[in-house]
Amino acid sequence: MSAAQPLQTTMSATEFVDIDWAGRPVRIEHQWVNAEKQDRPLIVFLHEGLGSVAMWKDFPQALCDAADVRGLVYSRPGYGRSTPRAAAERWNADFMHAQAHEVLPALLEALNVREKPWLLGHSDGGSIALLYASRFPDSVAGLVVVAPHLMVEEYGLASIRIAREAYATTGLKEKLARYHDDVDSAFKGWNDIWLDPSFPNWTIEAELTSITCPILAVQGVDDEYGTLEHIHGIARRLPQTQLLELAQCGHSPHRDQPAALIRAVTEFIDQHPCVAASAA
Repeated sequence: MSAAQPLQTTMSATEFVDIDWAGRPVRIEHQWVNAEKQDRPLIVFLHEGLGSVAMWKDFPQALCDAADVRGLVYSRPGYGRSTPRAAAERWNADFMHAQAHEVLPALLEALNVREKPWLLGHSDGGSIALLYASRFPDSVAGLVVVAPHLMVEEYGLASIRIAREAYATTGLKEKLARYHDDVDSAFKGWNDIWLDPSFPNWTIEAELTSITCPILAVQGVDDEYGTLEHIHGIARRLPQTQLLELAQCGHSPHRDQPAALIRAVTEFIDQHPCVAASAA
């Protein structure tokens, strides 16, 4: 991983807001993109299982500029500069449900977001976006889910085992530490639950049917963490889904094929202008 690229001045300085989650105060790191464009739609960016505000690098700014929208980028609890996971705390198999049903609504409330945002989620963040739209179908303008997880595949678990070995034996920990105040909180919270013996039973397939908003589902054909069945499964259940399969692209299209992803997202939002601008 390379060092984070400098962001344009229309991305705000890092801010923090306190929310109450699971009976305790939690500090959430966040940044606004193009905050001055108050009459434009809002995209909320939901990062991957090892992500943070900083790990998005300049993608949120580039997308928001191209689509002429505002953005909100945040680090979930346990990541980036947000409150770390306690050393003895293990996430449960429903950790993505908790983020979708509890943390994200609390964050939007704390930041006084009253409109229907677009949600753009990558990997675990894509699953969280789907779960939020399933629980709160009238509160979302649209979804862009990038390499989301619908279920657990042995194919993906093999890559997660490789990541665990790399964290212990290579420079991966030092590289990730550039993006997280407590790198063990970030890595072990994610890796331990994904490799827990109970986690292969995890699925959100049955929960998709209540989603009513437009969906752009994106995946790289060379994704090392999941097969194309994840986005195909969304499309089978939700006819409002548009699929984008990107060649020469792995698990992170915003890094491997940023121009193609930005173009597709911009066009998709433009196709749904009334939905994008509607207020809650």
